[in-house]
Amino acid sequence: MSLLQARSRSDRRAKTGVLSLAALLFLSVPAFADDMKPAATDNKPNATIVVEGNKRVEAATVRSYFRSDANGRYDEAARDAGLKALIETRLFDRVSVDRSGEKLIVHLHEAPILGKVAFEGNKRVKDTDLTPVIESKPRGSLQPAVVQSDVNKIVEAYKHLGRDDVSVKPVTIDRGNDRVDLVFEVTEGAKTPVKEINFVGNTAFGKRQLRAVIKTSQNNFLSFITGGDVYDPDIVNNDRELLRKYYRSKGYADAEVPAVKAEYDPAAKGFALTYTIEEGQAYRFGDVSVDSHIEGLDARKLRRLLTVQSGATFDGSALDRNNEKISTELAKLGYPFSRVQARTTRNGDGKRIDIAFTIDQGPRAYIERLDIHGNIKTRDYVIRREFDVREGDAFNKGLIDRAERRLKNLDYFKTVKITTRQGSTPDRVILDVDLQEKDTGDFSIAGGYSTTDGWLAELKLGDRNFGGTGLALNSAFSYGQYGRGFDVSATDPGFFGNRASAGIDLSAKQTDFSPYQSYGTLNYGATMLVGTPISEELGMQFRYSIARQDVTLDPASLAVPPSIVVQQAAASGPQWVSSVGDTATYSTVDNPKAPTDGFTSQLRQDLAGLGGDVRFLRTTEDFHYYHALNDDVVALARAQGGYITGWGGSQVPLIDNFFGGPSLVRGFAPNGFGPRDLTPGTTMDNVGGSMYWATSAELQSNVPGLPSEYGLKAIAFVDSGSVFRYSGPTTFPGSTQSLQLANANVVRSSVGVGMTWASPFGPLNVTYAVPITKASYDVMQPLGFTASPF
Repeated sequence: MSLLQARSRSDRRAKTGVLSLAALLFLSVPAFADDMKPAATDNKPNATIVVEGNKRVEAATVRSYFRSDANGRYDEAARDAGLKALIETRLFDRVSVDRSGEKLIVHLHEAPILGKVAFEGNKRVKDTDLTPVIESKPRGSLQPAVVQSDVNKIVEAYKHLGRDDVSVKPVTIDRGNDRVDLVFEVTEGAKTPVKEINFVGNTAFGKRQLRAVIKTSQNNFLSFITGGDVYDPDIVNNDRELLRKYYRSKGYADAEVPAVKAEYDPAAKGFALTYTIEEGQAYRFGDVSVDSHIEGLDARKLRRLLTVQSGATFDGSALDRNNEKISTELAKLGYPFSRVQARTTRNGDGKRIDIAFTIDQGPRAYIERLDIHGNIKTRDYVIRREFDVREGDAFNKGLIDRAERRLKNLDYFKTVKITTRQGSTPDRVILDVDLQEKDTGDFSIAGGYSTTDGWLAELKLGDRNFGGTGLALNSAFSYGQYGRGFDVSATDPGFFGNRASAGIDLSAKQTDFSPYQSYGTLNYGATMLVGTPISEELGMQFRYSIARQDVTLDPASLAVPPSIVVQQAAASGPQWVSSVGDTATYSTVDNPKAPTDGFTSQLRQDLAGLGGDVRFLRTTEDFHYYHALNDDVVALARAQGGYITGWGGSQVPLIDNFFGGPSLVRGFAPNGFGPRDLTPGTTMDNVGGSMYWATSAELQSNVPGLPSEYGLKAIAFVDSGSVFRYSGPTTFPGSTQSLQLANANVVRSSVGVGMTWASPFGPLNVTYAVPITKASYDVMQPLGFTASPF
């Protein structure tokens, strides 16, 4: 029944009552009749709801918010309900309802319509970032309460950037015809830094080591570049979880970070943060087992997947990784609803924890949908491809945790959080993916110097998430004292619709005669790459390269003739090198940028000869092992080696050989050791070898008195290595110049100290090394200095 029909029946009942009582109440009829006259404002006869002040909204629409009782009357409950409903429409900035006998008189003042909604004074936060935050939108109505709420939201957005003294003033501009523009005038103020970071309850690790774990850093003279000192409540709370995970990875299974206290110091104009830590005691792994409660599932096959070992230091991160491995394998074996839980049991001595990976048949739950929030720039498909599950798949918590870690590793987002909620039915789950994006662009104009390359200027342009597509575009242009060149690359990490990547790299480099070689080189070409992750630790890359390389000579710049080997390489002219290759990278380090524990291994192979002018096979290996000795000192052991050989009757070109220098053994000059032509009256060039090996042992320590966030470290090292076995030509028909080759496998070694600085401008390294063993013809360079472009 419509509202008008109800009103009509109510009128008829009222008229019937009047006629039947006319004889007894004759004197009261005129007054009662006057009360039933239609209101002049809506021209509807016998209306009991009178609407006043409406211009754009129809009176019938307003009346529809009121519900009468069975007798057609509006009691106080109906009046209040209608009033609240009208207010909630946000179409009016003033609403009141009065009663006059049986009539309700609704007084309205319609809210102006919003034209433009703009921001002024905002430099640190873009309009495109603020617009999604506020509720006031063009073509909506102006609501004072909503506007004030928007002001608070803008202020909150600035607080996440560390600007607590921001002020926002809403201003309206009347455009006539009940239309206004709304402008939020922002006064950003100065950022609010973190002046001090303290820890309470920590005994196992010092404050320097714990400060290196969290993302928030103390204010220092480099903060205007790094920005890590900005107070952001979300990041500070996330730091608590980072600290807890760090303790769990170091044996402290019971560690908790129950609170962090942020106190603003008006005198210092910044925050002091105090993290409360409950460490508990350190544990080692006890017995490790897999316990399956699923019929037909062989737990012994899953046991082989485990990497945790009895007797090793307890590592909560390793437990999580093993949980994921088992969950993934179970899904492959056809048990998508299985649930894996690492159950821990303390041993009697209290210092060991037995681990039982228990597998149960979990409830049948399916993923109804993924709801992604906060990705203003990044496309949904870029985020979805980091999940191994899709809508309709079985819910598997291990796979969801893996997706969350992958999203964090993309380095597109400040924060990533995945939560679950009930779907449309009890066996449906909705995944909420909450993200906060960060800037992914790169632009720099830089300069640097090194004892190897001389002066260097460089321009870089790039974006690792171009247009939100995940496409990484990078370009670098350099001009230096001894060389110049460019490198342009594009990589799509989801080119094949999954996590396999594809890319292309175009490069060109020209080097000149320098104090370390008598010749120049010219190399340009292209490389096409395909990469795929095999596991969380192992990744493979496959590539094809085509390059044109040439050796050049400038006789006018040389006082004596170059080596006959160099002359022959220059006389051979340009050569095309067509090669295929692969790289296998395995890493277990705890922090790729500043590792303190774990190892990395990179095995690289290239086969040249699929077309082109030369044929060779090259294999190299580079291994790093890190181990923290205490809060401030990290030990590094490194081993590297390589081998190259021609095939099909082809010799290895000069510039593809291995050359010994400071990258292998510090204290030696570039091209300072290895096979050398010692023919008198020549430049006595290093002609390169076909084999090399090198080892290093290094201690890295934070500098006492300096915060770890400065990135400055002192190092002490011992290096040893060699380059040997020249495989090039030894006879040169038609030439009178001889080759007097020094080709012995002499061990070169050195000891030294240095400083490294992971500066915001680029890495800076200064070393001083004293050679211990060397060949008589080697070239020394005790002082090494490298300031990468900054």
